[in-house]
Amino acid sequence: MHESARQIVSLYQRHAEAWDQARQANPAAFQREQVWLQRFREVMGEGRQVLDLGCGSGWPIAGHLIDNGYQLTGVDSSSALLDLCRQRYHGQRWINADMRSLALDQSFDGILAWNSFFHLTPDDQREMFALFERHAGPGCALMFTSGPAAGEAIGEFQGEALYHASLDPGEYCTLLDTHAFEVVQQVSEDPQCDGLTVWLARAIY
Repeated sequence: MHESARQIVSLYQRHAEAWDQARQANPAAFQREQVWLQRFREVMGEGRQVLDLGCGSGWPIAGHLIDNGYQLTGVDSSSALLDLCRQRYHGQRWINADMRSLALDQSFDGILAWNSFFHLTPDDQREMFALFERHAGPGCALMFTSGPAAGEAIGEFQGEALYHASLDPGEYCTLLDTHAFEVVQQVSEDPQCDGLTVWLARAIY
């Protein structure tokens, strides 16, 4: 495992303000992301309970859903980022926890791991699919971002190494099928969404 994989939690804790400012400085990116959020909402149908894994500071993804009447349970390992969520969005549930060990006694209509899931190691990503299944209600929408192919990549934020990893697309399909999800839509390196690789699935129970 690359050492930077062990530093993800502390990196976002130490640079929470810088990350939030960088996100707010690029509102055009969110305009492009909203296409996928609309698809996510369509798969959820009338469901209103959303689990946002790696919710960051809440802006803009969680805020968009809240503004459209959804109830958010946001989970992040950075208490500093969650403080920003609590300041911005009252009446929602914000949990300081590692998504890999989450065990809530609740099922959800939507599960989102947008630009957070791909910071996990390949083995941790594999384990997450059982966690998705445990927290998914009937017909639950699941959306996450990955890389386009199996491997690891090291980016940079605030002068520090920023870890990313991905499984092979075929393995994601197998894991989704094994844990009772069907793929609704998948686009690798979506040119309409800043090159993100996005998976949208639905629980089939």
